[in-house]
Amino acid sequence: MSLKVGDIITFERTFTVRDVELFTEISGDEGIHHIAPDEQGRLVVQGLLTATLPTKVGGDHNVLARNMNFEFLRPVFTGDTIICRVKIEKYERQENNRTAIASSFLCENQNGKEVLKGDFSGVIL
Repeated sequence: MSLKVGDIITFERTFTVRDVELFTEISGDEGIHHIAPDEQGRLVVQGLLTATLPTKVGGDHNVLARNMNFEFLRPVFTGDTIICRVKIEKYERQENNRTAIASSFLCENQNGKEVLKGDFSGVIL
């Protein structure tokens, strides 16, 4: 798929308890809120696990990231479905046969509440 400025790529994911358990094991992020369920039986999803949504979109398009900025706006819980919209802000062919790319993104939960926003830039090899 050829990208262009203004394109919006959407990806969604529902986070599970198993996702949080695996990320806890890999990352070592063992905050009590990631291990002990709240009064509704949910775990808080690690922020960097939530941040895999825009990075997944970048990976789908072979982006080698150089900069990534995240602003975590509210917690994400197991069982939440997060919709991530990545907007292509810059897409320019360079002399070295690479393409420079810059994107912004916004992630919302199933209730339309913003949970994460930010941007990334890099090159496509």
